[in-house]
Amino acid sequence: MVEKKSILYVEDNLENRILVRRLLLSEGYLVIEAENAFKALEILKSSHPDLILMDINMPDVDGYTLTKQIKGLPGFQNVPVIALTANVMRGDREKVFNAGCNGYIEKPIDVDRFLSQVAQFFPAP
Repeated sequence: MVEKKSILYVEDNLENRILVRRLLLSEGYLVIEAENAFKALEILKSSHPDLILMDINMPDVDGYTLTKQIKGLPGFQNVPVIALTANVMRGDREKVFNAGCNGYIEKPIDVDRFLSQVAQFFPAP
């Protein structure tokens, strides 16, 4: 039996979490959700997801800062972090990668392309 890939989705917007959760679950992923950076860090104490989807614009601690914190945790340097963001101005993409993200998906997400965008960060079996 193939083990389900787990994805931590860090997002403060409930509607976005519902949409992304539905899409990911339909593809058989195990979805773990955190509505803020503090919850995400708490989850990472007991869970080691295969991938992290990171909202960039969150209150309190933004996705740039949280990504840097996660990449500094033992055992998480190689976990791909993919930014999900509406920040699409010149320089925003570079800022995402400079924070340690491994990929970038624009919001609003394209529901027809989203799952293939996520799948590219998992190695083929």
